[in-house]
Order: sequence, then structure tokens, then C-alpha cells
Amino acid sequence: MKAISWNVNGIRACIKKWFLEYLAEESPDLIGIQETKGRPDQLTKKDQETLESTEYFQYWNPAQRPGYSGTAVLSKQEALSVSYGIPSDSFDHESVDFVDETLLENHEGRVITLEFEEYFFVTVYTPNSKDDLARLSYRHTVWDKAFLQYLKWLEAKKPVIACWDLNVAHKEIDLARPKQNTRSAGFTDEEREWMDNYVDAGFVDTFRQVSPNLEDQYTWWSYRAGARARNVGWRIDYFLISGSLENKLRDGFIRSQVLWSDHCPVGIDIKL
Repeated sequence: MKAISWNVNGIRACIKKWFLEYLAEESPDLIGIQETKGRPDQLTKKDQETLESTEYFQYWNPAQRPGYSGTAVLSKQEALSVSYGIPSDSFDHESVDFVDETLLENHEGRVITLEFEEYFFVTVYTPNSKDDLARLSYRHTVWDKAFLQYLKWLEAKKPVIACWDLNVAHKEIDLARPKQNTRSAGFTDEEREWMDNYVDAGFVDTFRQVSPNLEDQYTWWSYRAGARARNVGWRIDYFLISGSLENKLRDGFIRSQVLWSDHCPVGIDIKL
């Protein structure tokens, strides 16, 4: 089974830039899409018809706020069930530092979970801490706590394959300029600690499992100062899988040559 994850930074614009051609060429069994910034009914009629003509079932979770956030999954196999957001009964409310309980509601369209016979497939768009770190506390004490508990809640039923724009570079090897970014959003101690927590909880970073020491491998580049051409980037897009699936992993890869977004696709091949 081949699965892809891609923050497209706007699905309507990306479709006009050969997204459908990439989908046909890559031909993944599943693709988790983040930052769709729109609803399926906002696609042009031609794009809707073209997407509907593919072999994929479509699952969309748009944000309530127009042009913001949002996720989608395309799957060659119809899911047994689908859920949106983080269910309230999947985490211990007393352990989560609620500033505002509505912050975990589904209005930002950040999570889609598909259930299949052998596993759950989750696509996620993690909240960004923002350049001024205004959302770091929420990210650290609310979102990551609740979401990790949610993954473990799913895992108690069957293995989990999770893909997302995690908005954090885990180790110094995962960004081009670690020394200059120690208190930048995406490389703070708090965000990196939560990536440690996912791994300590038994989830496997598939790319680093396959290529533990491979340098200069990034998934996001700023639009500023020709960062992508110079490969001054960050690896902030991940596939994490349950430890019980580790021996089934065949490959973890980054498609850095695929353009049309400030992120590139990442993926796995896994034998199920």
C-alpha cells in the first residue's frame, strides 16, 4: 500500500498546477491532504468532474472560516467509517490545560480519520505556533496532549497510520539552519518535546526509520529569498505509524521534486 501526505497550501490553486496529473502519476492508494483552504463545491465544475472521474473516494473536512486550514483524504478503497475532528471521549479532559474548550472543536477542519479493516488512517493539519509564538501554549498544553491521547485511543482498537503537517522539525538534521531557529515557531523546545512524546509513545517516524542519517531532506521551504532553489528548508511533514506496523514498512520517502506548493509530498510504502 502506498500512501502520500501533502500540504497543498490551497487545493483550488494546486489543482490548476497539475495536482491531478501528479495524482495519476503517483497513483497512491491513499493521499492525505492538508491546508485545503476550501470546500469541494468551490472547485470549478470541470475540476469537480475530473476529480469525480478518478478511482478515488473523497472525504473532506473544510474549516468554517473561508480560505483557512482544512483537510481531505482521497482513497481508492471506501472506508468502513469516517470521523472528523478529535472525539471528546478520546482524551482525559483533566490532563489537558483548557484555556477554551472550543479550541479542540472541529471548526478548523484539522483532522480526518478513516477506518479500514486492518488499520486507521489519520490525516492532520497541526496548528502552527505562529511567528510570534502566540499559539505555542495552546499547541503545547492543549492540542498535542489531546491528539496523542486520541492516537493511543485509536491504537487500542487497531494500528494507526497518521500523516500530517506537524509544523515542527524534530532534530537539528531536519532543518537547514538549526542554530538560527532555536526559538522560531516549528523548532522550539516545547514543539520538539511533543515530537519526542509521539516517538516515546511507540509511534515510528517512517522517514527516519528508513533514512536515519540522510541530510538535506526537507518538506517545506519559505517563499522568501529563493529558499527552495537553495534547499534552505525544514522537514515538518511526517508519516507516523504504530510500532506494530514497523516490520511491514518498506519505504519512507520525500518527493522534493514535486512543486506547486511550499510543501512537497511525503509518503510510505507499507505491506499490509
